[in-house]
Amino acid sequence: MDEKEFRDFEKNVFDELNGKLSRFSTEEDANRYIESVSKKVYAAVSREDINRVIEDSKKFYPIENYLNDQDIEDVMINNTQNIFVYSSSSGSQRVPEKINNKSELDMLVRKLKMYATTESLNQKILDVHLPNGSRANIVDSPLGADITIRNFRRAALSIIDLINAGELSYELAARLWIYVDGLNVRPANMLIGGMPASGKTTLLNAMFSFFRPEERIVVIEETYELNTETQENCVRLETSPDVEMQDLVKNALRMRPDMILVGEVRGSEAKDMMTAMNIGKIAMSTIHAGTTRDIITRLQHTPMNVEMDIIPLIDVLMIISQVREKDKRIRKITQVSEISGIETQVLLSDLYSYDYKTHMSSRILPSITYRDTLAKLTGYPPSEIIIEEQRRAKILEKLNQMNVRDIKSINEFCRDYYDNPARALKRIGLEDLGTLPW
Repeated sequence: MDEKEFRDFEKNVFDELNGKLSRFSTEEDANRYIESVSKKVYAAVSREDINRVIEDSKKFYPIENYLNDQDIEDVMINNTQNIFVYSSSSGSQRVPEKINNKSELDMLVRKLKMYATTESLNQKILDVHLPNGSRANIVDSPLGADITIRNFRRAALSIIDLINAGELSYELAARLWIYVDGLNVRPANMLIGGMPASGKTTLLNAMFSFFRPEERIVVIEETYELNTETQENCVRLETSPDVEMQDLVKNALRMRPDMILVGEVRGSEAKDMMTAMNIGKIAMSTIHAGTTRDIITRLQHTPMNVEMDIIPLIDVLMIISQVREKDKRIRKITQVSEISGIETQVLLSDLYSYDYKTHMSSRILPSITYRDTLAKLTGYPPSEIIIEEQRRAKILEKLNQMNVRDIKSINEFCRDYYDNPARALKRIGLEDLGTLPW
């Protein structure tokens, strides 16, 4: 067939594949299905044309290069007008590529919709998971589709990657390790606040290195973003037009979780998350807020409407922000607070803050409320818990020096450390640090 005939044939194949490719877990299975559909559309199709269709189904002209660029976080296609990309270092920039006409735009949408679920195809607003893990949001408009693609990294950033990027210090990372691990008695209930694209999910994802292997974790998201590969006993749930976030949070309590992770809390599911905390489950989530006090305010008001007297079930609040230093945008943890009780309002103990004017971070004050909780539950004096936090800061620094930086490798060391601290420390040459009397 000539080029025009092939393009018409390919368009018909892609229409047949609408909402079908999301069901296949391997590329080989997807390719076989594309081949069968191609033969259904045109029985005499050549092997060469089948291969072209298979290859084209995986290419997203004209944004292919940006989807493969690990520095690009978002690709924004404003119908046929222009294309912008966003990176944390450079911000939003217009790129020279452009979709020339509505026909090209329709073809790109066809390709994206092949990876949608059939249940969502009739929606005017559509979220699609692409084969590389990225998420495309498609909105119909009179001028043509507007497409925003969140370009997820193939290898998620680890806590040491974030340290090296200047987002936090070894000492603060060690504090997060204590919060997440809870010295094997009681991890902290935690909310990570920030504005859109501030890095909340990236930070939550990096903390997966610290989870204990025996914990059963239920992850609930509107669209899959967290990388859960380090946890064997992990359930991943996603909302849909038929199942809302609140329903999944409620149901999570029936799934015997040790920990519930909510990708983002923004509505009435906040009450159900607090209920989980109240019956002894550990919960972590992200939330849109500019300060830790803002988090409290959001929780107390519509649409969350959480009663003030149960808010102290949350142990830790933190804020991550994009700040500009030396004409460069970087992400930083800008505030960490622990909830210390209630008087006329919820009381916050500020343990760490970032000064936007001087670009200086405060010294990390010792944890008091949560540290005392751990001291009571473990029988260790508070001084031992402070020493353990300092020990973990030195461990992270040593791992960085040894080029042990990816999430999986850090998690493997943490598992070894939880199992036999002395052996793990000896393996990295830090046996002189001693260990807690585990």
